[in-house]
Amino acid sequence: MANTYTQLNIHCVFAVKNRESFLKKEVLKKVNKYISGILKNRDIFPLAVNGWKDHIHIFFELNPNETISDIVREVKAISSKWINENHLVNGLFRWQEGYGAFSYSRSQRKNVIDYIEAQENHHKVKTFREEYLALLDKFEIEFNDKYLFEFYD
Repeated sequence: MANTYTQLNIHCVFAVKNRESFLKKEVLKKVNKYISGILKNRDIFPLAVNGWKDHIHIFFELNPNETISDIVREVKAISSKWINENHLVNGLFRWQEGYGAFSYSRSQRKNVIDYIEAQENHHKVKTFREEYLALLDKFEIEFNDKYLFEFYD
């Protein structure tokens, strides 16, 4: 679009369904790279992709012609199919329904990237439940416990 300029930085978080499908460290590296490729193929610039055994964070520049829900739906569908076709986990791999999405200004990008890249260290002291609830609290998002992820603390 002519004369349209945006700076939309979106941090999405979504979780693995079922305990037996946890992402091991070596698998997670492959999944992170693959998800980055999915984003790039949609002309979406990935800023950081990383997670831990039961969830993933994606941080990207949102193309104004895309919707967050369409992006997350495609990332989940394509990545879970790829994980299953390549037998990267035991059993059937699926992502849980839903996601969290949070927007950040350009001045906050480095902090968010550093946070996402440090997931392994971060989760030595904090569970995914604690992390996710803190994000919801930080962004003052009201929620119903009934609709939260299945957490595997």
